[in-house]
Amino acid sequence: MAEAKTTALDTNVLPKAGHQDSFRSDDEKSSLKDKEVGVTKVVPSSDEDLARYGDVYEDIRQIDLGDDGKERAVETDFDWAVRLCSLEDDPTQPVWTFRLWFISIGLSCFGAVLSQIFAFRPQTIYVSQLFLQTFGFVLGKICEYVLPGPNHTLPSMRTPDNAFWRFINHGPYNIKEHTGSLIMSAAAVHGALAIQIFVVDDLFYNRHLNHANAIFTLLGSQLLGYGLGGLMRSFLVYPTCCVYPNVMPTVQMFDVLHRGQDNLLQKKRVRFFWILFIGIFIWEWFPEYIAPTLTGVSIFCLARQKSPWVTRIFGGAAGNEGLGLFSLCFDWQYVGSGGSAYGALFQPIQTQLSSYVGLALCIIIFCACYANNVWNAQRFPFLSQLLFNETGDTYNQSLILNDDYTLNATKLEQEGLPWFAASYAIYKIATSLSLGATVTHMAIWHGKQIWTAIKEATSGEIKDPHYQKMKAYKEVPWWWYAGFLVASIVMSLVTCYTGHSQLPWWAFIVAIIFAAVFLPIIAFLYAVICFIPSTEDIAKMLGSALVPGSPHANMYFAMYAYNSTEQGRSFTRDLKIGQYVKLPPRVTFTMQTIGAVIGALLNYLIMALIIEANRDILLSVQGTNVWSGATYQSYNSDAVSWGALGKHLYSPGSRYGIIPMSILIGLIVPIPFWLLHKKFPKWGLDQVITPMIAVQIGGLSSGINSSIFMTFLLCLVSQYWLRKYHPRWFRKYNFLMSAALDGGTEVMVFVWSFAVGGASGKAIDFPKWALNPAGNPDHCMRLT
Repeated sequence: MAEAKTTALDTNVLPKAGHQDSFRSDDEKSSLKDKEVGVTKVVPSSDEDLARYGDVYEDIRQIDLGDDGKERAVETDFDWAVRLCSLEDDPTQPVWTFRLWFISIGLSCFGAVLSQIFAFRPQTIYVSQLFLQTFGFVLGKICEYVLPGPNHTLPSMRTPDNAFWRFINHGPYNIKEHTGSLIMSAAAVHGALAIQIFVVDDLFYNRHLNHANAIFTLLGSQLLGYGLGGLMRSFLVYPTCCVYPNVMPTVQMFDVLHRGQDNLLQKKRVRFFWILFIGIFIWEWFPEYIAPTLTGVSIFCLARQKSPWVTRIFGGAAGNEGLGLFSLCFDWQYVGSGGSAYGALFQPIQTQLSSYVGLALCIIIFCACYANNVWNAQRFPFLSQLLFNETGDTYNQSLILNDDYTLNATKLEQEGLPWFAASYAIYKIATSLSLGATVTHMAIWHGKQIWTAIKEATSGEIKDPHYQKMKAYKEVPWWWYAGFLVASIVMSLVTCYTGHSQLPWWAFIVAIIFAAVFLPIIAFLYAVICFIPSTEDIAKMLGSALVPGSPHANMYFAMYAYNSTEQGRSFTRDLKIGQYVKLPPRVTFTMQTIGAVIGALLNYLIMALIIEANRDILLSVQGTNVWSGATYQSYNSDAVSWGALGKHLYSPGSRYGIIPMSILIGLIVPIPFWLLHKKFPKWGLDQVITPMIAVQIGGLSSGINSSIFMTFLLCLVSQYWLRKYHPRWFRKYNFLMSAALDGGTEVMVFVWSFAVGGASGKAIDFPKWALNPAGNPDHCMRLT
């Protein structure tokens, strides 16, 4: 390889890449450090460097080559940041335009209304970023052609070149306008957890907050996490090590739609994207509507259609049916990321392999517990999230509560404690194990990494190439975020008392401290290895210990403790998208804030309308194929089990005392792997993500599980075979393929939902035939 020319930043040594350097030998790593200066030390942050090293849509660049002159695999955080994301930027591009505001507000309103409607559907459907990104691009191009402006392609649409007409339509719809509209609409569709409390209050407790109190509760709970995330952005967003792997499809989609349009390779990538997008849109009509058997083809079920155990182990194409072992799933909604944070094409391989180890343990443990009747498992369904009484019937929680919905000990003694399905109890144990393991895993494997990031942030020495490019724009002052945080805390504290939440002020403060402690842990693991440990159960657990006997207090405590970490995590993710795409920070801040406010207000309005029109349906067990209150019934059950019965169900020596105890056990789980790695460094035990293994031990406790085998195969093809043996194709097309497949699928699900799925008020079922059977789609024996 030709000797690399150094730049003013050639002393910037690549930060330790955590677990991402998974395929290099020690000799290869040493060779890279000593010889490949253009790879590990040169950070192309100037226009001259960009010209020297090319951009992501160039076919061959110096930074892509190894010692042998061939393209090397994408492995380190530097590879992800510079080889996969464009450094191109034009600070003169207009941002504050009419199109930005028109599309952003319109798309935010549409997305917020749609997401709240979907929340009351029998099968929850999410409005994903890739759907919003696609829809936003189409709207932008329409505005570009229908709005008059000084640079319009049609002479008849051209106007005088002044500030007003440039504001209306300055020319081609640009990447900054598109990114701003995505960030605002994504913030709007991120459902407010407070809505679940309002629904439960209305349906199960007949309590109605006044509108002002409800709105300020929503705003306070949604924006509190934004304040925390903004104050921590210097070490959760700016450093190169904070990659955020799941935003790569989104970022590459922006690059393809807006950059390098005259480049031959970029034209090929655009064509590749739209062919896949349209192709998956057409294909998804088969597994989703015409031939649901394609959601899970099980050879074992076809061979033994009357065996309950075959259904439990190999079934999985229907919700809560089975564990989906060796099922073949041809529905990208389940095989792909489905717009979520996890996906076979972008999640690091070590995270995915740890996930599959956990899922293998899950299958073994679920089956063993059911076969041995642990926790009276055989009295209850194999997979279920409901509460049951001793005889296996659904538990009536209203029989154990007082008129103010606190626990009545006398009634509880008469009715007895509820039971979980064994699989659901194991899910709760796994969640607790994972949380404990997350703390220790973070400390021993990533402690130095995050400490380095904090030191660089406080000293102002962050050398990330994207961050360096962002210095062309005004930063958001820290006191903006601090003011947000203080205002949100005051607003939330006031509404806690005026809304009769039963949550005392000191418990509210504990909830804020909980969020502030766990946000950097959750966000950093999400940014580095694309893993999101949930803190919801431990928040409910802590809330039940602080304020026992009150389901209401438990719901509010969990909202401020757990929802704030989720909001902060999503906030940092969107800040990273802005950094990758070079959206001015103050634009990102404005879009996120207004989007959250729009989403909260519309969520509340749509919720009230749906409850008023469908109260009886939402309270029924079955619901209809259009409306269902299952999500809120489950949330209420959790509030009762944790808030009212926490002491009785989870105290040491009680029926489910092992669940909170598992947090302490989880603290120990990563330590043996760390000690063995110290003694046997070549065994690769530093690649084991123990929190992911732990959480996936309960990962198949609900939903459609037929996709796990196909996702595993896809992981091996994408993250191992393509990345290691076809690195050029992987760099140019892998993440773009994920964006196209996810985006086309999300658009299809949206069209299907309103065309024939019942979201418009009437469902149209496809006629029954061999691939659309009356029972379970995979022809397994129906157990419920």
